[in-house]
Amino acid sequence: MEEVEKVKTSLILAVALFAAMTLTAVAQTPAPAGQPSAATVEEGKKLFVSYGCYQCHGYEAQGSSATGPRLGPRPLPYAGFSRYVRRPAGQMPPYTVKTMADADLEKIYAFIQTRPAPKAVDSIPLLAK
Repeated sequence: MEEVEKVKTSLILAVALFAAMTLTAVAQTPAPAGQPSAATVEEGKKLFVSYGCYQCHGYEAQGSSATGPRLGPRPLPYAGFSRYVRRPAGQMPPYTVKTMADADLEKIYAFIQTRPAPKAVDSIPLLAK
């Protein structure tokens, strides 16, 4: 019985250590400050295309059920977005710092943040019927 308690304690400590490391990594990824400028958004749009993000997420980051998820208009918080782009869990290729500079990633995030919300279904005549 004592051996089972030692294993449980070790497992709890391992989970706590992993959680602490994850929270530290998230805290070290600063969010871009304030509202992005129009120039930053435009540069982010160009980078979104040049890095090929549009191929799965569409030109307006609207996503598609067949290729990639919607990214805008309300993206993940920057820390989660950055972490996923650097180490994705799905079919998306990783964009490491060697592949995409932090400054480029921040500009792409600025572009995604400013995508307009889709129109309400009721406001589209063909869909309102």
